[in-house]
Parts: sequence; C-alpha cells; structure tokens
Amino acid sequence: MRRPLLLALALALCSPAWAKKVDLDYQVRLLPASGQAEVRLTLADGSVVRSLDFALGKQGVYSGFQADGQWQQQGERGVWRPAAGKTSLSYRVQLEQKPHGGAYESRITPQWAVFRGDQLVPPARLDQQDGTELVARLAFELPAGWKSVETAWPRIGKQKFRIDNVSRLFDRPTGWVLAGNLGSRRARLGETEVTVAAPQGQGMRRMDTLTLLTFVWPQLQAVFPRNPPKLLLVGARDEMWRGVLPGRNSLFLHANRPLISEAGSSPLLRELVQLFAQINDRDGSDWISESLTDYYATELLRRAGGVSDDRYEAWQARMHKQGAKVTRLRGKQADPGQVARGVLLLQSLDREIRLYTQNKRSLDDVTRGLMRLPSVNTDEFIQISESVLGRESEVLQSKLLR
Repeated sequence: MRRPLLLALALALCSPAWAKKVDLDYQVRLLPASGQAEVRLTLADGSVVRSLDFALGKQGVYSGFQADGQWQQQGERGVWRPAAGKTSLSYRVQLEQKPHGGAYESRITPQWAVFRGDQLVPPARLDQQDGTELVARLAFELPAGWKSVETAWPRIGKQKFRIDNVSRLFDRPTGWVLAGNLGSRRARLGETEVTVAAPQGQGMRRMDTLTLLTFVWPQLQAVFPRNPPKLLLVGARDEMWRGVLPGRNSLFLHANRPLISEAGSSPLLRELVQLFAQINDRDGSDWISESLTDYYATELLRRAGGVSDDRYEAWQARMHKQGAKVTRLRGKQADPGQVARGVLLLQSLDREIRLYTQNKRSLDDVTRGLMRLPSVNTDEFIQISESVLGRESEVLQSKLLR
C-alpha cells in the first residue's frame, strides 16, 4: 500500500497546482518621437530560467539590448541567460511598419499608437526548470497627455494586463494594442466582452460596428461554439492600410472601410469568421478555409435578417460569374474564382445534407467537425461531410475535387 501512496504523492507534486510560480513582468514605454517602444522583461527569480532563445527577425527591429546575466546575439537570434534573483532584459523595438505600398500596418504618432503586441516581445524558446510556471503581466508607461491603452488581454489594473496563453509555455503579448486619447464602445455578447476602440478624431464608426456585431453574434455562436473572454476591434484612418488585419482575439479595421460593401460582402465579418473558425488546411486544400469563410460571412448576415432575398440572389449570381471557368478547386493558393466556385459547392452540399437528414443536420455540423482538427485536406473534408450526411455525397463526386 505504501508504494502506490508514494507514487500518487509524487504525481501530485508534479501537477500544475504545485508548480512554483515566478512573476514575469513586461514594462513598455512608448516613444512617439522615434517610432519605438522601450521594453523591459523582469523575472522575479532568474534562477528558474536557464535560457530564453529569441527569434529577432530582420536586423534593426530590436536594438540596444542590456541584460542582467548573459546576452549573446548572433544573426537573427539572441539568447538571454538570466542572472539569479530578480533580473531584467531591456531593449528597444521599432513599432512603425510600412509593408503595404507606403501604408502603415502599425504606427505610433504624437497622439496615438496602434500595433500588434507580438511586436513588443519576439517569439522565444524557453528552457526552464521543471515544476515552474511563469506568471506574465504587461504594463504600459504612456507619453504625457495620453489617457488609456486597450489590449485583447484581461485588465488587472490601470494600464496593466494579465498575459495567459494556455497553448504556450512562454507567455508574451499578442494581439492588437491601441493607446492614446481613445473613444471606446463596449458590450457583453454571450460570454465575451467586446470592445470597439479608436483614437479620437479618426472617424471610426464605433457604435455602428458594435451594432453589427450584436446583430450577428447569436448566429456566429450557433455555428462556431467558441467563447473568447475578450474581443478587441481597433480602428484608425490616417495613412493606415485600408483593410482588415487579424490578431489574437482582436482585429484592426480601417476607419474608412464600409462595414458592408455595395456588393453585400463584409470584410469585418469575413475576418471574424476566420478568427472563430480557426480551420487550417493543408495539401493544396486552401479552397476549404477560404470558401467556408466567404460562405459564412454572407450566410450569417442572411440568417440574422440582414440580407433580403433579392440581394442574396444577386450575390449568388456574382459567385456563378466569378467561378464559371473554374475546373479544379485544389491548389496551393485558391484564387477568387476558385473561392467563389467553392462557395457554390458548399451551398450545394448544405442543401444535400439538409434534404437527406430531413433538416436535422447541415453544413454547420461539418464545419464544427473541421474545427476539432489541427488541419484538414480535401479527402478529410469529404470523409467528415459524408459522415454527417450518413451516405456517399453526390455533390462531392464533382470533378472539381479530383
């Protein structure tokens, strides 16, 4: 009896509940004059971490490293071996980026800043002692006159947030960050705290955006059973890239982009579907995620009563026209014609499933099955669809999928 008891005790001591918790604090000071941020990582006890091996990427993005302990940089990698006791690593990061033909993807001005939290701390391989859990927090020091900061993480104090990503050993800031003199609108939708925020004077339609989300949310949740604790939508206008850009539990939306275009499509809903679905395709099956995204971006709006029958038929006609010459859906990157043709195939599959199951099942059940997989290819898509259908699918015998 004694040996099983000792084994049980040993297993209990190895469980997360018994892990040694060590504070990891990120302090960020925004520097509008240089387009940079000063970042300091502070470990309450550096002896529990053997090393942090950072992927620094392009030269010049991160600079001015100062470390307690050892810092070694070679090419695009930098390794920090912390000193024992309370220990820190500090550096500067260039926040402004112009990857889209002269338009900013992230920007810091004298009045506001919008950027991805991923930029603040580069990804790293963590080598730490067993039985250790780093408790990460993110705090901002704002320039004089700036009022607030928003992130996709839970707020635990003034300009302070808790970073906790259960899928990663090394917790670092990710998702969109917005700081400055801001205007915000908030609502609780389902189990998610939704915030729409933008710098004052940037023309962001905050209430319109929140109303659209409120309108579509029940339909979104019915298909994609995810409940992120927080969703942040940020917007700006001046010299920013004119589109929608995703982040962890967050989106950037250019303030001048329509919520719903004249063609009846919604860039915002499209990115929201991708954020909730998180379907990853492989083996030349890009059409699956792209076509499902386009299908649901319009379908959810239609189910919510936001699209009349005649407008839906006009959208259908555009899909037929775009996909008319497509003979094959498989490929490394689906073009607009393939995506449109894929949408039409998904519509036919939905009708087939509803017909043969007497409306008890639909494409929604297929989609929820795909969400459970780390990745999917066309053959697996067919298998899951036919499992939901309960028979061989006539729609999926199409030459498009060969």
